[in-house]
Amino acid sequence: MLIELDELGPAVEVRLTDVEGRRLAASGVVEAVPSRYDPGVWLIRAAGKVGVAQVGGTEVWVRPKVPIDRLLFLLGYASNPTGWRDETVDLTGGENLLPALAHALWRQANRALRQGLLQGYQVREEALPVLRGRLREGEQLRRHHGAAIPVEVRYDEFTSDIAENQLLRAATQQMLRVPRVDQECRRRLRHLLIRLGDVTPLVRGQPLPQWYPTRLNTRYHTALRLAEVILRGTSVEHAAGATAVNGFMLDMPRLFEDFVTVAIAEALQRHGGRARRQDPHYLDQDSKVRMRPDLVWHRDNVPAAVIDAKYKSEKPAGFPQADLYQMLAYCTALDLTHGHLIYARGNEQPARHTIRSTGVQIICHALDLGQHPSVLLAQATRVADIICATACVLPRP
Repeated sequence: MLIELDELGPAVEVRLTDVEGRRLAASGVVEAVPSRYDPGVWLIRAAGKVGVAQVGGTEVWVRPKVPIDRLLFLLGYASNPTGWRDETVDLTGGENLLPALAHALWRQANRALRQGLLQGYQVREEALPVLRGRLREGEQLRRHHGAAIPVEVRYDEFTSDIAENQLLRAATQQMLRVPRVDQECRRRLRHLLIRLGDVTPLVRGQPLPQWYPTRLNTRYHTALRLAEVILRGTSVEHAAGATAVNGFMLDMPRLFEDFVTVAIAEALQRHGGRARRQDPHYLDQDSKVRMRPDLVWHRDNVPAAVIDAKYKSEKPAGFPQADLYQMLAYCTALDLTHGHLIYARGNEQPARHTIRSTGVQIICHALDLGQHPSVLLAQATRVADIICATACVLPRP
């Protein structure tokens, strides 16, 4: 069964068995509740995630409100603002997220491998029948108790089994595991996987290998950043209790928070000071109530501004009042006269709220995610300028 949803669209009515409905509800991919009026019908709504997921025998497809090229920019910029700024990934392969990512990965990886697999030196430690490289004396004595062979050695090997190729292979495998990728693109990805056949597969759940941009791996840069987007972009592939989920889903509130904090921190650099993400503080004097604002800007090692990103797709009860209460608590605990809430445009309009009897003003900003990256970054720069201009500490009694 296929369920198609829009990120900000209304709930759709789907006839499901109780097992299918409960499985969807437990997956966390969507919101699923049984209808009050029609037994056997479930109301299915997007829950802040976009992409595709296979939950049991049900395939869920959530279309994002943000254009695909902008979505990729947000992902790439949040993970590497300097490296992604001037790079463009052509997305002519399809208008939907998964086909677009799959086509883009194949094109970029194929371009990177035109001159053959990149090779580099890897340090190997193993037991060999002959001496190669350097003898690991301690390991030799500990493991073999004075025996002549095998020999515990460490040596440098010039190989294609390096982090760059491992990342490309892992991303290719990831895209082959998710649904909704067309057969022609699957064929191309399988061919790409054959070319990377001698590269060691990554172990699921382990940290991704580190790579560093150099002159030698220049041709890989765009493909590697796209591979990291695919591998780190909140990919869904796990078993939550008895609910098995496979696919690729992006958590839009988390993505928006990551982009905002990185973009504002970058824009604040020209004003000096230091921006700290998830900076830990306490609300009470006994240091029992911990709080972690998305971003705190420090000048002279003293908090000068506090920023929180709020990606909202609807207005439940208490919104945006709950955001204002939270920001007021931040400002009170940090002795700040201004707090800044940053929303995705279309979800909350810019506004200023002056809190009675406190001297605190909370400023709501909006970023239009549908704009060209240069325009979006210019908006972030203007927000940073306002943050700097309003930075002021409350006088202590």
